[in-house]
Amino acid sequence: MPHDHGHAHPHLSPESGDRRVQVAIWANALLTVAQIAGGILSGSLALIADALHNLSDMASLVIAFVARKVARRPADSRMTYGYGRIEVVAALINYTTLILVGAYLLYEGAMRLVDPPEVGGWTIVIVGCVALGVDALTAWLTWSMQKGSVNIRALFLHNLSDALASVAVVAGGALILLYDWRLVDPVVTIGIAGYILWLALHEIGGPIRTLMLGAPPELDPAAVIAAVERVEGVAGIHHVHLWQMQEHAAALDTHVVLRAEAWSRLEEVKAEIKAALAAEFGIDHSTLEFEHEARAHRGAALYGCGGTEVRPG
Repeated sequence: MPHDHGHAHPHLSPESGDRRVQVAIWANALLTVAQIAGGILSGSLALIADALHNLSDMASLVIAFVARKVARRPADSRMTYGYGRIEVVAALINYTTLILVGAYLLYEGAMRLVDPPEVGGWTIVIVGCVALGVDALTAWLTWSMQKGSVNIRALFLHNLSDALASVAVVAGGALILLYDWRLVDPVVTIGIAGYILWLALHEIGGPIRTLMLGAPPELDPAAVIAAVERVEGVAGIHHVHLWQMQEHAAALDTHVVLRAEAWSRLEEVKAEIKAALAAEFGIDHSTLEFEHEARAHRGAALYGCGGTEVRPG
């Protein structure tokens, strides 16, 4: 099935995008400091929990900013595929840290359920409202950028969900002011921690899959194989390696078995295969090794590198 790889959105220059991310980084840094100070002054663990969550968001923004810079470097003798994967490595580190933070906050929140401390409701409400404003600002700054970047889109969606966490903090502060319900602070803390853990565990699979050279999740390997085998002259393929070089760059390495009558027009068949891969799946990087059907590998695995016995010519 054809895949649409176009994006109908206004183009932002890399420099303009960098400036937007920088503003978002500074806004989130100031918010983190304000939330930690407010949490210490008010005794609210929920505010500190939201601050640590926001700190992880700022780390994600920094990662995105650095990755945008580094990923523009051209491939060289040390990094022959380029530098785009630095973003994947950084994301894995970030999500792992996020899991540790969430587990710690879950533990602290559970301890405070046993003996809820007194907290300052007004401080929680004021700082929570400031957090809501910063989350809205960050979402606005990344709105137009997220349509063309999976990484920036993750930041955008993350900040929208952060706004919900800030609403929960404000609601908790209001309940403390109205009813002196001190249990609300550890309850909100546990809720934020649970959300952090769900988010991190839900998203960490993507970077792991990419680093494990897994097939891009949006591509159907069977459909890719079928598209190659539909090309006239192709008897079959094996040793298929479908993987993701960078965020927007899927790749295919495979052995293609040609029928005897098609061997003389090998270059034509190769061009047809590459055109089909690009048009139907957006695969612009493919390495194809051709085998004559009379001398093709016998018992070769469809995926991977199993089976190496060659038929006699």
